Amino acid sequence: MSDVGISVHNGWVTDMCGNRVEELETRVRELEASVEGLTDELVECKVRIRELEASVDEDNGFSADESDSEESAATPTEADTPNTEDTDEVDNREEAEAASETETEEDSESDIIVA
Repeated sequence: MSDVGISVHNGWVTDMCGNRVEELETRVRELEASVEGLTDELVECKVRIRELEASVDEDNGFSADESDSEESAATPTEADTPNTEDTDEVDNREEAEAASETETEEDSESDIIVA
């Protein structure tokens, strides 16, 4: 009779842990989607800033050729740039984990995630 109680109890504990794992996996997917969306927005903002800077330069009398040559000289080519994407992802994950650890349950319920 006590074996039945233990197995039911163990099943309950396993079920609780499984639910927590599912909750955490869901949260990770949400955070990854948020990071991806924010990254896309950042890229779009950088493009827009470059366009605005070019417009201001033209208004101030700087030629586009001068700014392009300066930019190409200062910007390394893709082949020259080391692949840091993996380390960036790890850094982003670590930052997200640190941020989520500091959140309380009340904070997480009121957060709005836009992906």
